[in-house]
Amino acid sequence: MNHPTTAFAQPHLLVDQFGARIAHQLDAAAQQLPHDVTERLRAARTQALANRRVAETVAVPVVLGQGGSAVLGGGFGFWGRAASWLPLVALTVGLLGIGTLQEEMRASEIAEVDAELLTGDLPPTAYTDPGFTQYLKVGGTD
Repeated sequence: MNHPTTAFAQPHLLVDQFGARIAHQLDAAAQQLPHDVTERLRAARTQALANRRVAETVAVPVVLGQGGSAVLGGGFGFWGRAASWLPLVALTVGLLGIGTLQEEMRASEIAEVDAELLTGDLPPTAYTDPGFTQYLKVGGTD
């Protein structure tokens, strides 16, 4: 398939050609200026470069769109970074708390089973007897 190479298909070519024509005309006109004018222009350029201000860059928080979501970017400083770690710390503390609570619940369940075994009518060795296990599977006596 052929791609058209006209100026409408590639508008940057028009801009480049226009810029080249303007630069050529300015260069041609600069050659015709008197010497005193070119010296004044050179002095003005030198003075402008000496007096130019260097642009200062300042970190500013910026909201950048990425795929339909907004992301806050920019300098956070110490407290911003510390606050960004806060959810991770809260999650870790929560998981440790849940683990401790589950261990306590398991320990209390085991203690209940042990208490029932020790206070029950049967001796603990009856639970290890294979015949007793079969007796419980069949249904036992109620």
